[in-house]
Amino acid sequence: MPELPEVEVVRRGLERWVAHRTVAEVEVLHPRAVRRHLAGADDFTHRLKGHRFGVPSRRGKYLWLPLEDTGQSVLAHLGMSGQLLVQPHDSPDEKHLRIRVRFADMQASAAAAAGGTELRFVDQRTFGGMSLHDTTPDGLPDVIAHIARDPLDPLFDDEAFHQALRRKRTTIKRALLDQSLISGVGNIYADEALWRSRLHYDRPTANLTRPRTAELLGHVRDVMNAALAVGGTSFDSLYVNVNGESGYFDRSLDAYGREGLPCKRCGTPMRRRPWMNRSSYFCPQCQRVPRIAS
Repeated sequence: MPELPEVEVVRRGLERWVAHRTVAEVEVLHPRAVRRHLAGADDFTHRLKGHRFGVPSRRGKYLWLPLEDTGQSVLAHLGMSGQLLVQPHDSPDEKHLRIRVRFADMQASAAAAAGGTELRFVDQRTFGGMSLHDTTPDGLPDVIAHIARDPLDPLFDDEAFHQALRRKRTTIKRALLDQSLISGVGNIYADEALWRSRLHYDRPTANLTRPRTAELLGHVRDVMNAALAVGGTSFDSLYVNVNGESGYFDRSLDAYGREGLPCKRCGTPMRRRPWMNRSSYFCPQCQRVPRIAS
């Protein structure tokens, strides 16, 4: 599933190509793509028509397009294989095209650079989708109001996060993936940040010192910014930006997916362990198993 860097790459593309354009027509090609819009596909298409998208926003892994002057937003959930693509209106339909949004400026004879393109939601596995929701005073779709700020948010409170870790009886990777504590971190970037911090994924949070928490947050931010700089992480063709291009951070991974390869720091073969229906990758020498976990 796309994590913060991948979703932010998509958001930036939408800001360039979709912001401030007026919806002329919406076509829902698969009902599962709007299953989270409980009023159904016809209501979804009717409520978007004639409205203008504002600047796309993101919190953690969640992305939304505000509708100007309505107090509502279109929440886009990418799921495992969802893609938001900006395509020329006359380009062939993708095999797994689920939703098409056409814009009023497509008919303009002297359109700007964005004119002549449409927004497409493509989803092979149909785990993702789009839905319309009321917007809270903080500017979030109401269904994600409980999601914590992400570590790249200027208003993220490092001290509050540290105190929450100390109070919570859990382990560090579980905490990093808890979207009510910190949003945007998924399995890939958790493993990367923990490797950089020399922390085992089962390290209890209750005894983390303030400097240790600050160091970990610094590595979380560093790895996410590094991924952002190269377009995110793409292991296959399912994650792409709005122009259909893959990210390249998979070439720079230090931990995730490197089972059996030498640790880039000490040379010890990296290990993989099953963890919460996922996998955790770590160095057994640099990231020692805590006594409680062992």
